Amino acid sequence: MSLEQNLFEQLKLDYRQIIINYFVNNEASRERIDKFINKVFDYNLPIPKIIEIHMDLIDELSKQLKVEGRSDDILLDYRLTLIDILAHLCEMYRCSHR
Repeated sequence: MSLEQNLFEQLKLDYRQIIINYFVNNEASRERIDKFINKVFDYNLPIPKIIEIHMDLIDELSKQLKVEGRSDDILLDYRLTLIDILAHLCEMYRCSHR
């Protein structure tokens, strides 16, 4: 596995933890998001890759919920996670170009 693939897999694991804990409003969740955004920024990961990570994870969770016989409607709320991540990242890019 290449360094880029390792990074991508680590980011997917990090994002999974962000999703799982996103609606738990605590300092650890905010720190996890900040660390993720810093990694993405440092590695100059393209926005479509972040969206790919999000969509892959949501797809996995949807399949899991269907196997369990549960509705995946709740996953729509996790669009907020993606919006939050992208907004913070855009702010970092904006501030870096001053």
